[in-house]
Amino acid sequence: MKELLEDVLEGHRLTPAEAAGLLKARGSDVWEIAAAADILREQTVGDIVTYVRNQNIHITNICRNLCRFCAFGRPPGAPDAYDVGDAGIRAQVTLAKERGVTELCFLSGVNPAFSAERYAEMIGIAHEIIPEADIHTMSPDEVTWAARKSGLTTAEVIEMTRDAGLGTMQGTGAEILVDSVRSRICPNKISTAEWSRIIKEAHMMGLKSTATIMYGSVDTPDDRAEHLGVIRDIQDETSGFTEFIPLPFIHENTPLQQAGLVTGGSIGREDILLFAVARLFFDNIPNIQISWGKIGDRMASLGLLAGGNDFGGTMFTDEVSVEAGASSADYFDPADMKRITDDLGRVLRRRSTVYELLD
Repeated sequence: MKELLEDVLEGHRLTPAEAAGLLKARGSDVWEIAAAADILREQTVGDIVTYVRNQNIHITNICRNLCRFCAFGRPPGAPDAYDVGDAGIRAQVTLAKERGVTELCFLSGVNPAFSAERYAEMIGIAHEIIPEADIHTMSPDEVTWAARKSGLTTAEVIEMTRDAGLGTMQGTGAEILVDSVRSRICPNKISTAEWSRIIKEAHMMGLKSTATIMYGSVDTPDDRAEHLGVIRDIQDETSGFTEFIPLPFIHENTPLQQAGLVTGGSIGREDILLFAVARLFFDNIPNIQISWGKIGDRMASLGLLAGGNDFGGTMFTDEVSVEAGASSADYFDPADMKRITDDLGRVLRRRSTVYELLD
Protein backbone atom coordinates (compact mmCIF):
# COMPACT_ATOMS: atom_id res chain seq x y z
CA MET A 1 0.00 0.00 0.00
CA LYS A 2 2.80 2.44 0.87
CA GLU A 3 4.46 1.79 -2.47
CA LEU A 4 1.17 2.35 -4.25
CA LEU A 5 0.60 5.67 -2.48
CA GLU A 6 4.14 6.77 -3.33
CA ASP A 7 3.54 5.84 -6.95
CA VAL A 8 0.32 7.87 -7.07
CA LEU A 9 2.10 10.93 -5.67
CA GLU A 10 4.67 10.47 -8.43
CA GLY A 11 2.01 10.35 -11.15
CA HIS A 12 0.69 6.77 -11.26
CA ARG A 13 -2.98 6.59 -12.26
CA LEU A 14 -4.91 4.35 -9.89
CA THR A 15 -6.89 1.54 -11.47
CA PRO A 16 -10.41 0.83 -10.16
CA ALA A 17 -9.10 -2.42 -8.65
CA GLU A 18 -6.38 -0.52 -6.78
CA ALA A 19 -8.93 2.05 -5.63
CA ALA A 20 -11.16 -0.76 -4.33
CA GLY A 21 -8.25 -2.11 -2.34
CA LEU A 22 -7.64 1.27 -0.73
CA LEU A 23 -11.35 1.65 0.07
CA LYS A 24 -11.13 -1.58 2.11
CA ALA A 25 -8.31 -0.29 4.35
CA ARG A 26 -8.45 -0.63 8.12
CA GLY A 27 -6.51 0.68 11.08
CA SER A 28 -3.54 2.98 10.61
CA ASP A 29 -3.64 2.41 6.85
CA VAL A 30 -6.68 4.71 6.75
CA TRP A 31 -4.61 7.61 8.04
CA GLU A 32 -1.76 6.92 5.63
CA ILE A 33 -4.19 7.02 2.71
CA ALA A 34 -5.70 10.25 4.04
CA ALA A 35 -2.24 11.76 4.47
CA ALA A 36 -1.31 10.93 0.88
CA ALA A 37 -4.57 12.49 -0.31
CA ASP A 38 -3.84 15.63 1.69
CA ILE A 39 -0.43 15.93 0.05
CA LEU A 40 -2.00 15.54 -3.39
CA ARG A 41 -4.69 18.08 -2.50
CA GLU A 42 -2.00 20.62 -1.62
CA GLN A 43 -0.14 19.92 -4.86
CA THR A 44 -3.33 20.21 -6.92
CA VAL A 45 -5.29 23.12 -5.45
CA GLY A 46 -3.16 24.53 -2.65
CA ASP A 47 -4.51 25.71 0.70
CA ILE A 48 -7.68 27.42 -0.52
CA VAL A 49 -11.00 25.94 0.67
CA THR A 50 -13.98 27.15 -1.31
CA TYR A 51 -17.72 27.49 -0.85
CA VAL A 52 -20.58 28.84 -2.92
CA ARG A 53 -23.33 31.07 -1.58
CA ASN A 54 -26.33 29.06 -2.70
CA GLN A 55 -29.88 28.18 -1.75
CA ASN A 56 -32.03 25.16 -2.42
CA ILE A 57 -35.32 25.94 -4.14
CA HIS A 58 -37.79 23.27 -3.06
CA ILE A 59 -40.13 22.52 -5.95
CA THR A 60 -42.03 19.30 -5.20
CA ASN A 61 -41.69 16.04 -3.30
CA ILE A 62 -43.93 14.22 -5.78
CA CYS A 63 -41.79 11.64 -7.56
CA ARG A 64 -42.29 8.86 -10.06
CA ASN A 65 -39.17 6.99 -8.93
CA LEU A 66 -39.76 6.49 -5.19
CA CYS A 67 -36.25 5.13 -4.72
CA ARG A 68 -35.69 2.77 -1.84
CA PHE A 69 -32.89 4.89 -0.40
CA CYS A 70 -35.03 8.05 -0.28
CA ALA A 71 -37.37 9.29 2.44
CA PHE A 72 -38.29 12.47 0.56
CA GLY A 73 -40.35 11.36 -2.44
CA ARG A 74 -44.13 10.93 -2.32
CA PRO A 75 -46.51 9.41 -4.84
CA PRO A 76 -49.10 11.68 -6.47
CA GLY A 77 -52.09 12.11 -4.19
CA ALA A 78 -50.23 11.34 -0.96
CA PRO A 79 -51.52 13.39 2.02
CA ASP A 80 -48.19 15.15 2.49
CA ALA A 81 -47.32 15.55 -1.20
CA TYR A 82 -46.67 19.10 -2.37
CA ASP A 83 -45.90 21.13 -5.47
CA VAL A 84 -45.15 24.76 -4.59
CA GLY A 85 -46.15 26.04 -8.03
CA ASP A 86 -45.11 29.33 -9.60
CA ALA A 87 -45.92 31.40 -6.52
CA GLY A 88 -43.82 29.18 -4.29
CA ILE A 89 -40.88 29.31 -6.68
CA ARG A 90 -41.08 33.10 -6.90
CA ALA A 91 -41.18 33.47 -3.12
CA GLN A 92 -38.12 31.25 -2.59
CA VAL A 93 -36.10 32.84 -5.39
CA THR A 94 -36.96 36.34 -4.18
CA LEU A 95 -35.66 35.40 -0.73
CA ALA A 96 -32.52 33.98 -2.34
CA LYS A 97 -31.95 37.29 -4.13
CA GLU A 98 -32.24 39.14 -0.83
CA ARG A 99 -29.63 36.77 0.62
CA GLY A 100 -27.18 37.53 -2.17
CA VAL A 101 -26.83 33.99 -3.46
CA THR A 102 -25.01 33.21 -6.70
CA GLU A 103 -26.41 29.70 -7.20
CA LEU A 104 -29.97 28.38 -7.13
CA CYS A 105 -30.28 24.60 -6.71
CA PHE A 106 -33.65 23.16 -7.66
CA LEU A 107 -34.48 20.37 -5.23
CA SER A 108 -37.28 18.26 -6.60
CA GLY A 109 -38.73 14.84 -7.10
CA VAL A 110 -39.19 13.69 -10.69
CA ASN A 111 -42.81 14.76 -10.83
CA PRO A 112 -44.68 12.69 -13.45
CA ALA A 113 -46.73 15.79 -14.34
CA PHE A 114 -43.67 17.82 -15.34
CA SER A 115 -43.02 18.16 -19.08
CA ALA A 116 -39.99 19.74 -20.72
CA GLU A 117 -42.06 22.89 -21.12
CA ARG A 118 -42.82 22.96 -17.39
CA TYR A 119 -39.14 22.57 -16.49
CA ALA A 120 -38.33 25.46 -18.82
CA GLU A 121 -41.09 27.58 -17.25
CA MET A 122 -39.78 27.02 -13.72
CA ILE A 123 -36.20 27.79 -14.73
CA GLY A 124 -37.42 30.88 -16.56
CA ILE A 125 -39.22 32.18 -13.47
CA ALA A 126 -36.06 31.91 -11.41
CA HIS A 127 -33.86 33.37 -14.14
CA GLU A 128 -36.12 36.38 -14.53
CA ILE A 129 -35.93 37.22 -10.81
CA ILE A 130 -32.19 36.70 -10.35
CA PRO A 131 -30.54 36.51 -13.79
CA GLU A 132 -27.05 36.81 -12.31
CA ALA A 133 -27.35 33.51 -10.42
CA ASP A 134 -26.41 30.12 -11.82
CA ILE A 135 -29.50 27.92 -11.97
CA HIS A 136 -28.24 24.46 -11.10
CA THR A 137 -30.77 21.75 -11.89
CA MET A 138 -31.92 19.12 -14.45
CA SER A 139 -30.31 15.82 -13.51
CA PRO A 140 -29.98 13.24 -16.31
CA ASP A 141 -32.99 11.40 -14.90
CA GLU A 142 -35.11 14.56 -15.11
CA VAL A 143 -33.91 15.20 -18.65
CA THR A 144 -34.92 11.67 -19.66
CA TRP A 145 -38.38 12.03 -18.14
CA ALA A 146 -38.96 15.48 -19.66
CA ALA A 147 -37.99 14.16 -23.09
CA ARG A 148 -40.35 11.21 -22.74
CA LYS A 149 -43.21 13.38 -21.45
CA SER A 150 -42.89 15.94 -24.24
CA GLY A 151 -41.89 13.66 -27.11
CA LEU A 152 -38.52 15.33 -27.54
CA THR A 153 -34.94 14.16 -27.68
CA THR A 154 -32.81 14.63 -24.60
CA ALA A 155 -30.65 17.10 -26.53
CA GLU A 156 -33.76 19.16 -27.31
CA VAL A 157 -34.69 19.21 -23.61
CA ILE A 158 -31.21 20.34 -22.64
CA GLU A 159 -31.31 23.07 -25.30
CA MET A 160 -34.80 24.20 -24.21
CA THR A 161 -33.87 24.47 -20.54
CA ARG A 162 -30.54 26.11 -21.31
CA ASP A 163 -32.34 28.74 -23.38
CA ALA A 164 -34.68 29.32 -20.42
CA GLY A 165 -31.76 30.04 -18.09
CA LEU A 166 -30.23 26.75 -17.00
CA GLY A 167 -26.64 27.45 -15.94
CA THR A 168 -25.17 24.11 -14.90
CA MET A 169 -26.54 20.59 -14.69
CA GLN A 170 -26.86 18.56 -11.51
CA GLY A 171 -24.85 15.36 -11.67
CA THR A 172 -27.28 13.73 -9.28
CA GLY A 173 -29.32 10.61 -9.83
CA ALA A 174 -26.01 8.81 -10.27
CA GLU A 175 -26.16 7.13 -6.85
CA ILE A 176 -23.95 4.13 -7.70
CA LEU A 177 -23.28 3.76 -11.41
CA VAL A 178 -23.40 -0.03 -11.22
CA ASP A 179 -26.62 -1.47 -12.59
CA SER A 180 -26.71 -4.45 -10.20
CA VAL A 181 -26.85 -1.95 -7.31
CA ARG A 182 -29.24 0.42 -9.08
CA SER A 183 -31.71 -2.43 -9.56
CA ARG A 184 -31.86 -2.81 -5.78
CA ILE A 185 -31.96 0.82 -4.61
CA CYS A 186 -33.44 2.83 -7.51
CA PRO A 187 -34.97 0.43 -10.05
CA ASN A 188 -37.10 3.13 -11.69
CA LYS A 189 -34.16 5.39 -12.52
CA ILE A 190 -32.23 5.38 -15.77
CA SER A 191 -29.38 2.94 -16.32
CA THR A 192 -25.69 3.68 -15.92
CA ALA A 193 -25.30 3.85 -19.71
CA GLU A 194 -28.17 6.31 -20.10
CA TRP A 195 -26.96 8.51 -17.23
CA SER A 196 -23.52 8.59 -18.81
CA ARG A 197 -24.88 9.31 -22.29
CA ILE A 198 -26.95 12.29 -21.15
CA ILE A 199 -24.26 13.85 -18.97
CA LYS A 200 -21.80 13.57 -21.86
CA GLU A 201 -24.40 15.06 -24.20
CA ALA A 202 -24.81 18.04 -21.89
CA HIS A 203 -21.06 18.50 -21.58
CA MET A 204 -20.66 18.40 -25.37
CA MET A 205 -23.35 21.10 -25.61
CA GLY A 206 -21.26 23.37 -23.40
CA LEU A 207 -22.86 22.77 -20.00
CA LYS A 208 -20.79 21.97 -16.95
CA SER A 209 -22.05 19.63 -14.24
CA THR A 210 -21.18 18.14 -10.91
CA ALA A 211 -20.40 14.44 -10.42
CA THR A 212 -21.75 12.63 -7.38
CA ILE A 213 -21.78 9.27 -5.66
CA MET A 214 -24.22 8.10 -3.01
CA TYR A 215 -22.55 5.32 -1.04
CA GLY A 216 -23.15 3.28 2.06
CA SER A 217 -26.46 1.55 1.34
CA VAL A 218 -26.08 -1.92 -0.19
CA ASP A 219 -23.00 -1.10 -2.27
CA THR A 220 -19.50 -2.49 -1.72
CA PRO A 221 -16.03 -0.92 -2.04
CA ASP A 222 -15.75 -2.63 -5.42
CA ASP A 223 -18.99 -0.99 -6.55
CA ARG A 224 -17.74 2.41 -5.40
CA ALA A 225 -14.47 1.95 -7.25
CA GLU A 226 -16.34 0.95 -10.43
CA HIS A 227 -18.41 4.11 -10.09
CA LEU A 228 -15.25 6.21 -9.79
CA GLY A 229 -14.00 4.62 -12.99
CA VAL A 230 -17.18 5.55 -14.88
CA ILE A 231 -16.89 9.17 -13.77
CA ARG A 232 -13.19 9.43 -14.62
CA ASP A 233 -13.74 7.96 -18.07
CA ILE A 234 -16.45 10.55 -18.79
CA GLN A 235 -14.15 13.34 -17.59
CA ASP A 236 -11.38 12.07 -19.85
CA GLU A 237 -13.78 12.46 -22.76
CA THR A 238 -15.54 15.73 -21.93
CA SER A 239 -13.76 17.65 -19.13
CA GLY A 240 -17.25 18.73 -18.10
CA PHE A 241 -17.29 17.92 -14.38
CA THR A 242 -16.51 20.83 -12.05
CA GLU A 243 -16.21 18.73 -8.90
CA PHE A 244 -16.76 15.32 -7.36
CA ILE A 245 -19.20 15.10 -4.46
CA PRO A 246 -19.31 12.04 -2.18
CA LEU A 247 -22.76 11.80 -0.59
CA PRO A 248 -23.03 9.29 2.26
CA PHE A 249 -26.31 7.39 2.46
CA ILE A 250 -28.49 8.57 5.35
CA HIS A 251 -30.52 5.53 6.30
CA GLU A 252 -33.08 6.71 8.85
CA ASN A 253 -36.68 6.73 7.61
CA THR A 254 -35.83 5.21 4.22
CA PRO A 255 -37.61 2.22 2.64
CA LEU A 256 -34.33 0.30 2.68
CA GLN A 257 -34.14 0.69 6.44
CA GLN A 258 -37.83 -0.01 7.00
CA ALA A 259 -37.50 -3.24 4.99
CA GLY A 260 -34.57 -4.34 7.14
CA LEU A 261 -32.16 -4.32 4.19
CA VAL A 262 -29.76 -1.90 5.90
CA THR A 263 -28.90 -1.37 9.54
CA GLY A 264 -27.13 1.95 9.06
CA GLY A 265 -25.48 4.21 6.55
CA SER A 266 -21.80 4.80 5.99
CA ILE A 267 -19.47 5.08 8.97
CA GLY A 268 -16.60 7.49 9.55
CA ARG A 269 -13.88 5.20 8.22
CA GLU A 270 -15.75 4.78 4.93
CA ASP A 271 -16.30 8.52 4.66
CA ILE A 272 -12.63 9.37 5.18
CA LEU A 273 -11.54 6.69 2.74
CA LEU A 274 -13.92 7.78 0.00
CA PHE A 275 -12.85 11.42 0.29
CA ALA A 276 -9.20 10.38 0.19
CA VAL A 277 -9.44 7.77 -2.56
CA ALA A 278 -11.47 10.17 -4.71
CA ARG A 279 -8.63 12.68 -4.44
CA LEU A 280 -6.05 10.03 -5.30
CA PHE A 281 -8.14 8.58 -8.15
CA PHE A 282 -9.28 11.71 -9.96
CA ASP A 283 -6.26 13.18 -11.65
CA ASN A 284 -8.70 15.00 -13.95
CA ILE A 285 -11.15 16.51 -11.42
CA PRO A 286 -9.40 19.06 -9.18
CA ASN A 287 -12.20 19.71 -6.69
CA ILE A 288 -13.40 17.24 -4.06
CA GLN A 289 -16.41 18.51 -2.13
CA ILE A 290 -17.09 17.61 1.49
CA SER A 291 -20.87 17.63 1.89
CA TRP A 292 -21.28 19.12 5.36
CA GLY A 293 -25.07 18.72 5.24
CA LYS A 294 -24.66 14.95 5.15
CA ILE A 295 -21.83 14.48 7.66
CA GLY A 296 -21.89 17.53 9.94
CA ASP A 297 -19.27 20.24 10.42
CA ARG A 298 -16.93 18.19 12.65
CA MET A 299 -16.61 15.39 10.12
CA ALA A 300 -16.32 18.00 7.36
CA SER A 301 -13.23 19.32 9.12
CA LEU A 302 -11.67 15.85 8.93
CA GLY A 303 -12.69 15.58 5.29
CA LEU A 304 -10.58 18.64 4.53
CA LEU A 305 -7.62 16.71 5.98
CA ALA A 306 -8.32 13.77 3.67
CA GLY A 307 -8.18 15.43 0.27
CA GLY A 308 -11.20 17.75 0.33
CA ASN A 309 -10.99 21.37 -0.76
CA ASP A 310 -14.62 22.52 -0.94
CA PHE A 311 -17.49 22.86 1.55
CA GLY A 312 -20.24 22.96 -1.04
CA GLY A 313 -22.77 25.69 -0.33
CA THR A 314 -24.47 27.68 2.39
CA MET A 315 -27.63 25.83 1.24
CA PHE A 316 -30.05 27.28 3.87
CA THR A 317 -32.37 24.24 3.66
CA ASP A 318 -32.21 20.64 2.42
CA GLU A 319 -35.46 18.76 2.94
CA VAL A 320 -34.11 15.63 1.25
CA SER A 321 -31.45 15.14 3.91
CA VAL A 322 -33.73 16.23 6.75
CA GLU A 323 -36.49 13.81 5.75
CA ALA A 324 -33.94 10.99 5.73
CA GLY A 325 -32.80 11.84 9.25
CA ALA A 326 -29.92 14.32 8.94
CA SER A 327 -30.01 16.88 11.73
CA SER A 328 -27.50 19.41 10.41
CA ALA A 329 -28.65 19.99 6.81
CA ASP A 330 -29.66 23.62 7.25
CA TYR A 331 -27.64 26.82 6.85
CA PHE A 332 -23.86 26.76 7.13
CA ASP A 333 -22.61 30.23 8.01
CA PRO A 334 -19.36 31.14 6.24
CA ALA A 335 -18.12 32.42 9.61
CA ASP A 336 -18.37 28.86 10.91
CA MET A 337 -16.61 27.59 7.79
CA LYS A 338 -13.80 30.08 8.44
CA ARG A 339 -13.44 28.88 12.01
CA ILE A 340 -12.69 25.41 10.61
CA THR A 341 -10.33 26.57 7.87
CA ASP A 342 -8.44 28.88 10.24
CA ASP A 343 -7.95 25.96 12.61
CA LEU A 344 -6.50 23.89 9.75
CA GLY A 345 -4.27 26.68 8.50
CA ARG A 346 -6.24 26.96 5.27
CA VAL A 347 -7.79 29.95 3.48
CA LEU A 348 -11.55 30.20 2.92
CA ARG A 349 -12.72 31.74 -0.36
CA ARG A 350 -16.11 32.19 -1.91
CA ARG A 351 -16.52 30.81 -5.43
CA SER A 352 -18.98 30.67 -8.28
CA THR A 353 -20.66 27.45 -9.35
CA VAL A 354 -17.86 26.82 -11.85
CA TYR A 355 -15.11 27.58 -9.32
CA GLU A 356 -14.23 31.14 -10.20
CA LEU A 357 -12.93 32.77 -7.01
CA LEU A 358 -15.06 35.73 -5.92
CA ASP A 359 -14.40 38.63 -3.57
